[in-house]
Amino acid sequence: MEELSPREEEILSIVVREYVATAVPIGSQAIVRRHGLAMSSATVRNELALLEREGYLMQTHTSGGRIPTDKGYRYFVHRLMQDSELSPSEQRMISHQFHQVRLELEQWTKLAAAVLAQTAQSASLVTAPRAPQARFKHVELIALSEATALLIMVFQEGSIRQQVIVLPEATSQETLTQASNHLNALLGTADVVEIRTGPVATVNLTPLERLTVDRVLEALEQLDQRSESQVYRDGLLHVLRQPEFAQVDKFRQVVEVLERQNLLESIIAEVLEANGIQVIIGGEGRWDDLDDYSLVLSRYGLRGEADGVLGVLGPTRMPYDRAISAVRYVARLMSNLVERMYGY
Repeated sequence: MEELSPREEEILSIVVREYVATAVPIGSQAIVRRHGLAMSSATVRNELALLEREGYLMQTHTSGGRIPTDKGYRYFVHRLMQDSELSPSEQRMISHQFHQVRLELEQWTKLAAAVLAQTAQSASLVTAPRAPQARFKHVELIALSEATALLIMVFQEGSIRQQVIVLPEATSQETLTQASNHLNALLGTADVVEIRTGPVATVNLTPLERLTVDRVLEALEQLDQRSESQVYRDGLLHVLRQPEFAQVDKFRQVVEVLERQNLLESIIAEVLEANGIQVIIGGEGRWDDLDDYSLVLSRYGLRGEADGVLGVLGPTRMPYDRAISAVRYVARLMSNLVERMYGY
């Protein structure tokens, strides 16, 4: 990316911030009047024309003001935007919301999506953290009657499965608890292969314990066979309220983008391999369906143990500093929660 002169950078930054705030093209006189620049409107007009020729700005009408292009937004994000954080009061409020939620994966991801959408005033996307192989964490058997019990299975990445099982024989709650404790000690944090070949495969189990292990194996195999992470979404109305999407065809397009699972999967796969905040502006020439949008995304979690992706989607006229601050902070909170879940 070539480097602009200090004057060009100052004017480009003004145009981006003004257009993001107002959605109205800005001209040279408005720039001088509102920002008190130590240069004439003719000088600013010449700089605007130069930035337009270089592809950073465009003119919607011959006599109108300029607006940023995708190239202009990219230069602004990578060179001109100062690193910022959410205010301490916002951080406290969001942190408090997360601490109010039970230690359940689905609740975390739904809350993360809601918080991101509200804070960034954009549509949000959050995938649940996934491990390379699903691992056992805890099992509990609760008596429903003498002949049936509720089997609760908790897995390392936070998934919870519940099912009613028919007991091999009439069994008390005390016996169910003993079986649960025995299996928790035997299974530890084993995956499918480790359960089939580890200590639990060599010890004598009661019929109840064997039934429970079989159900755990079935659940682990189902988790391992998932081809994709569930994507939690929120905040679509924030995007649809933007003037860029007032037309019916644009309205339909943004809904389709958020529902295109194969598109989202390809983007998520790249973000999982990257570090830090990833800003995708106008599809970056690789995703044509995103020409009118920007994404601010981040990986969160523990690499190699369990990680996911979260972020926001909006028009290219996005308040990037606000979006990046929100994504960074929520990713940090979600990483801390995953670490707690894995006992780090």
